[in-house]
Amino acid sequence: MAYATIAEGDIYFSMRLNSEVWEDADTADKQKALEQGTMIIDRLNFAGCKTDENQSEQFPRGEDTVVPEDIKSADCEIALALLDGVDPEIESENLRMTVHKYGPVQTNYDVGSPPLNVIAGIPSMAAWRYLVPYLRDQRAITLHRV
Repeated sequence: MAYATIAEGDIYFSMRLNSEVWEDADTADKQKALEQGTMIIDRLNFAGCKTDENQSEQFPRGEDTVVPEDIKSADCEIALALLDGVDPEIESENLRMTVHKYGPVQTNYDVGSPPLNVIAGIPSMAAWRYLVPYLRDQRAITLHRV
């Protein structure tokens, strides 16, 4: 399962610049990318509870009966990044890199403050912006009286 369908992805990317990778991909690759995007999204810690405790995906949540458009958009953005060759595993490994040199060209990385989307395994900053409002606040503590 994927949060967004290929048809929804086609509509989403018809209104977005720099989406040639999506447009050039075949149907099977689009579906795989959307499904992988959903798996990546579902690894995050979201606020609230699933609508049905037996549902396999994290959304819908709470009283919702449908998946929010932001989550579908995030799925599309992650799919685009994956189709474009972004690998979350390599991005994670690159967090440890401090210098990258190729001939006379050298790049230094600030490893003191890695991007939160990369730490969370989200290969797209655009997708991360859609997802952040739905995440549980990691600094909050919930207490229950027994």
